[in-house]
Amino acid sequence: MRVLALELRLVRLPLVRPFRTSFGEMRDKTCVLVRAETSAGEGWGECVADAVPDFSGEFNEGAWLVIRDVLAPSLLAPSSLEVEELEDLLARVRGNPMAKATVVNAILDAELRGAGRSLASFLGAVRERVPCGVSVGIAPSEAALLEEVEAHVARGYRRIKLKIAPGLDVDRVRAVRQRWPEAPLSVDANAAYDPDHVDALRALDELDLLMIEQPLHHEDLVRHARLQRELRTPICLDESIRSVADAEAAIELGACRIVNVKQGRVGGLLQARRLHDVCRDAGVPVWCGGMLETGIGRATNLAVAAMPNATLPGDTSPSDRYFVEDVTPPFAMASDGTIAVPTGAGIGVEPVPERLEAVTVRREVVRRGTASGVSASGMTNG
Repeated sequence: MRVLALELRLVRLPLVRPFRTSFGEMRDKTCVLVRAETSAGEGWGECVADAVPDFSGEFNEGAWLVIRDVLAPSLLAPSSLEVEELEDLLARVRGNPMAKATVVNAILDAELRGAGRSLASFLGAVRERVPCGVSVGIAPSEAALLEEVEAHVARGYRRIKLKIAPGLDVDRVRAVRQRWPEAPLSVDANAAYDPDHVDALRALDELDLLMIEQPLHHEDLVRHARLQRELRTPICLDESIRSVADAEAAIELGACRIVNVKQGRVGGLLQARRLHDVCRDAGVPVWCGGMLETGIGRATNLAVAAMPNATLPGDTSPSDRYFVEDVTPPFAMASDGTIAVPTGAGIGVEPVPERLEAVTVRREVVRRGTASGVSASGMTNG
């Protein structure tokens, strides 16, 4: 296979409702999409970086430049390329796993489409449908939180995850637990706590949670290990796991008992498959986290969520949880709280052309030896 061109698009989709976490509020989903044109066909990848470097050090504008100016020339140069060689080819670029994931996934999608093989099959998926969890942002009040959770429970979600922050945690989580004593419930701090907040974390430990996700700083595996020894509730690591090596270190230290696999955070689907296997061999369950992805990233995540060791409901909400209209045909949740894993070749979906144009803010194509920019005039949305 030969990579002929990479098309980059910056897209912006308004969210159905604002989504607040401990590090800020999102009102739209703005991300970089990449279409890989190869001798085997075309494929799509979605960058999970945000508009600013909040969740990680990567962000949209930086990822765009890394893909266009650094990764693309390396991928366009070889006369032939095997998917399994991608990571070695990109290894000279330090860090930037989200940018790398975008192009790795797009090229893998192209190869799988050309071969008529689904991504789920490539990853060794064992489920045709996956259970849906929902991530609930920090609400303006306890009453508003209870109202939102009630709607999600009524709809059939298999797990409720509450975003928390210091001072917006124990009382609210306790209120949800009291209202729904049997509901699978977890919390996600997005690294908002430090050792001074241990009393709040101990209080959360009494609320029969599935997990406490990423309570401490993403670089602090040692304190996570100390905290895990104090808590009965499993700690799940998210931002701390940026590579397979990070996962191996966290497991060896005892810093977590569950791992959130975000393929875009660890460098793409090839690394995510290795991460899944490392955790499986260590007896550590995983689940597939989400980043409010468009249908391209959502299709990719559904295949990851169907892997054997992904035994907990992930952040795999249907499209209408976030968007009035997605860039792809929408994913719908059945009454039993599951979504079907795409079975078509590659990720199994592709953008609807008219919708993609409507949400495109900027577009640029990189070909061998050239880079041609295309104006986004007439292709912006609000």
